[in-house]
Amino acid sequence: MKGARATPRLVFGPSVQPGAQPGQRVLPEEVAVALSFNGTTQAVMMATPADLEDFGYGFALTEGIAGPGEVLSVEVETLPRGRDVQVWLKPEAEARLAARRRVMAGPVGCGLCGIDSIEQALREVPVVAPSAFRMTPTQVMAAVAALPGLQPLHDATRAAHCAGFWNGALVLAREDVGRHNALDKLVGAMVRQGVAAEGAVVLTSRVSTDMVQKVAMLGAPMIIAVSAPTAEAVELAERAGITLVALARPDRFEVFSHSDRLTENAHVG
Repeated sequence: MKGARATPRLVFGPSVQPGAQPGQRVLPEEVAVALSFNGTTQAVMMATPADLEDFGYGFALTEGIAGPGEVLSVEVETLPRGRDVQVWLKPEAEARLAARRRVMAGPVGCGLCGIDSIEQALREVPVVAPSAFRMTPTQVMAAVAALPGLQPLHDATRAAHCAGFWNGALVLAREDVGRHNALDKLVGAMVRQGVAAEGAVVLTSRVSTDMVQKVAMLGAPMIIAVSAPTAEAVELAERAGITLVALARPDRFEVFSHSDRLTENAHVG
């Protein structure tokens, strides 16, 4: 499986035979991934080495570096100790590199490592445009129930996050050891495949402020997450016009902002 490999291990415990039992377990890979824009490295993340073209497109959009039409190409170069994702932008997008300087070298769980000002970390985002998009409670629970079917890396390793997109059905999903990376890969896949943002982003992770920021940059009107949000994430979702559904299960969920999009009369597209 791309992005994972079998690793030797020993098993101990009363449920196994006496002594250590040798064997293998499939584990996700994480490598250093440099995100370079027009030849200049902007960020270094630890990420799963799969769907890296999507990662480049998505990171450019969610970080406000470039709009969907401003990315000319993405090339992935394999290096001895990692990958270099070379993103080539139109000239008008280059000015954003100076305005949104980020040099992030840190663990996969950190979405704000290396930001050099409080203002950047707490940046405001565009308000999602009003639309007729609505979901029924039954559809929300069905979207959560469908997500495990699009998580092959998690199924093999039990150590990967997933971000999916629902617009009547779960049409796309991307996985990574980092929750931010999985979301960026999903956004990039949507841009590359021409999937409109009129739908719900479905997450296996908690919802922090930076996750809401990324969804707002995509322009999606709803987030559905299996874990809880932070209080600040709820406040940002309210300001950004995003419906935030969290603690979602196949049989229940909680709504924290813009509950008007939950109705018994769904409207998608």
